[in-house]
Amino acid sequence: MNHPAMSIRLQAACSELIWAVQLNLMWIVFTLAGGVIGGLGPATVAAYTLARRRTRNESFHGWAEFWTVYRREFVRASLLVLPVAALATVLVGNYLYLSALGPSMGALRIATFVALIALAGVGAYVGPLYAHYDLPLRAYWPKAAQLALLRPASSVLLLLALSAIAYATSTAPILAPVISFGAWIYLNTWLCQRFFAENEAHLHSKGNS
Repeated sequence: MNHPAMSIRLQAACSELIWAVQLNLMWIVFTLAGGVIGGLGPATVAAYTLARRRTRNESFHGWAEFWTVYRREFVRASLLVLPVAALATVLVGNYLYLSALGPSMGALRIATFVALIALAGVGAYVGPLYAHYDLPLRAYWPKAAQLALLRPASSVLLLLALSAIAYATSTAPILAPVISFGAWIYLNTWLCQRFFAENEAHLHSKGNS
């Protein structure tokens, strides 16, 4: 057994874990600083921006850079995130309400659940897309929907990762204020960076930009 190599891997894993905890804390603090509704969009965009920089091995001061992106993207990020966050809230509320009504609402409950899964599948691409590509604001959600449909295996993998983190958090709720959001944003960004690279390589091989 190569003990030095294992020690290096362990140190790297601990460093990534600590980063996910720090990202989680920054996301929560800045979301709350904006009164939740006002802070959700810019905090989410800032978290994805820093997560992307981390995956690219860039060096930066976390809290200072988070604040810089949060302030710069405040309006655009709110316009990107809040309408869909409101839709997700309505769908979750409808699902819980229909579930409480019993089996007679089974079809509507299933339809609502499918809509939630579809929204989660598309939404899993939006944060990484925003951090990676400079597009018109209105283009991010359609582009995310296109990727979700054209890369079903990648979309399933993202949903499985999200489900695993959601399940772990539901089993141990203490994870939410400690690491859950940061872990999802970082893992989501790491996976999507690879999906984007594969997609760009495929387009390049076909002679497209």
